[in-house]
Amino acid sequence: MPRSFAFAQVDVFTDTPTCGNPLAVVHGAAALCDTQMAQLAHWTNLSETSFLLPPSTPEADYGLRIFTPTQELPFAGHPTLGSCHAWLTAGGQPKGHDIVQDCAAGLIRIRPDAQKLFFTAPPLLRSGPLAQDLVARACAGLGLDTAELAASAWVDNGPGWAALLLNDHSRAMALTPDYAILNGMRIGIVAPSPEAGIDFEVRGFSAGGFEDPVTGSLNAGIAQWLISADIAPTQYVAAQGTALGRKGRVHVVQEGREIWVGGAVQSCIEGTITL
Repeated sequence: MPRSFAFAQVDVFTDTPTCGNPLAVVHGAAALCDTQMAQLAHWTNLSETSFLLPPSTPEADYGLRIFTPTQELPFAGHPTLGSCHAWLTAGGQPKGHDIVQDCAAGLIRIRPDAQKLFFTAPPLLRSGPLAQDLVARACAGLGLDTAELAASAWVDNGPGWAALLLNDHSRAMALTPDYAILNGMRIGIVAPSPEAGIDFEVRGFSAGGFEDPVTGSLNAGIAQWLISADIAPTQYVAAQGTALGRKGRVHVVQEGREIWVGGAVQSCIEGTITL
């Protein structure tokens, strides 16, 4: 028999509704099976749909599962912040100062700060320079000459991101990916930004054959790479989604050995969904 669940759609990493990255959130989703979650994520056709669950450990405030239209992810940044916002809006009360999310990547700490939410960047599963054959394939898929790259690195904290650093902002903005050549690669592009108040421009080309509007996991991995390599300061702002007409803003702050990645979240739709 169909059941109704509280449902929200939020917009993440933006001060303006419809200018960030949307996320569908289902509350109290423990009664849904894997197939139902996957089917709903395919139906919403958003980059991710998340499901709030009871935590599996007493240290956490809630559990979370994250699905794209084609697969489940162990972690993703914009679903982490968007789901936390939806949980708080629905009356969630954290046990401590930090909110703790229980997901397949482990326990993720989230901190409210000045009308924004920040998550701690999870450890990189893969880091270091990309192999030359992968660099060549990525460049071929983006129409780049390898000589245009300043650096490349794995920035994989779960989804499988690799990143290329360009020095030319206009070149980064002009890229048009050939997804047939990229063939499942998740490629992030980062370049210095000429815009006042923005340090870097980021673009994220998904394995699903589309450009992601604003990507928390990619920005978290890029931050760990750039800060550790002394390419970026310990506090900066990245824009993402500009090429898509969005105004995504990702705020990065290093505190000690931790990197916090955050932004504003806007509530757009609230109601129920019957499944």
